[in-house]
Amino acid sequence: MKICVVGLGLIGGSMALALRRAGYFVAGKNRSAAAVKYALSNGVIDEEAKDVSLYDVVFVALPPKATVEYIAAEKFKKGAIVSDICGVKRYIEREVYARRPDILYIGTHPMAGKEVSGIENACADLFDRASMVLTRGERTDEEAYNTIKKIVKDIGFKRLVECSAEVHDKKIAYTSQLAHIVSNCYVKNPHIEGCLGFTGGSFQDMTRIAGVDEKMWTELYMNNADNLCGDIELLREKLGEISAAVRNRDGVALENLLRFGREQFESGKNNSFQGEEVITTLLK
Repeated sequence: MKICVVGLGLIGGSMALALRRAGYFVAGKNRSAAAVKYALSNGVIDEEAKDVSLYDVVFVALPPKATVEYIAAEKFKKGAIVSDICGVKRYIEREVYARRPDILYIGTHPMAGKEVSGIENACADLFDRASMVLTRGERTDEEAYNTIKKIVKDIGFKRLVECSAEVHDKKIAYTSQLAHIVSNCYVKNPHIEGCLGFTGGSFQDMTRIAGVDEKMWTELYMNNADNLCGDIELLREKLGEISAAVRNRDGVALENLLRFGREQFESGKNNSFQGEEVITTLLK
């Protein structure tokens, strides 16, 4: 099986390295010639993909709009499996189904990353402790789906999560996108100046993801606006409750609000935060 990774940034480069580590033949394609040169010189890929129609599986590691445009225009091998690894799924699935009914499409989303970007930061073990989300649609081909499941296991993911594109986007709005927005808002406080020596783990946790690429994340937010807006409004409501309790010096109300949050967290932790419409499998 010959695999091509299109988009040799942090995630695409790490995917290529993990695939090669698992014994797959991997080609790479990138708009920037420098990234391809780096990938060839540093053993990230086996060859440059000059003709994508030669490969059996193609992973597209580009932002959402670029992913859709690339898949819509590219000439793939007959029977090739094409997977995107974007952070939104409904938009990609809808557009691919509408514009490329001839290909075997499987949506994937590796739940791993770093605060830095670029192929020079790629690593083969990025996914070793991570989950991979695979989405199913009305036209999902079972053989293609099972092929991607095998690849996911081979390259080191700890957990496989299977769900629909709709469930993926609803969950990811809360677990990823809202967290990034909170971090972005948190660092806009003027007290961030001169806080050296006053910070601990909680500060690091809150600020770690504030410096992400605003162009890419704006695109992700816009393609999941309905889910994300609902989560933002609920967060605003909960912050308002705590703000009112503190402002009114109402210790009883504040303690009750904090207790409810702790109990919600402990309840979710005890049931491993599992829910309906999702199949979760430990791979190792």
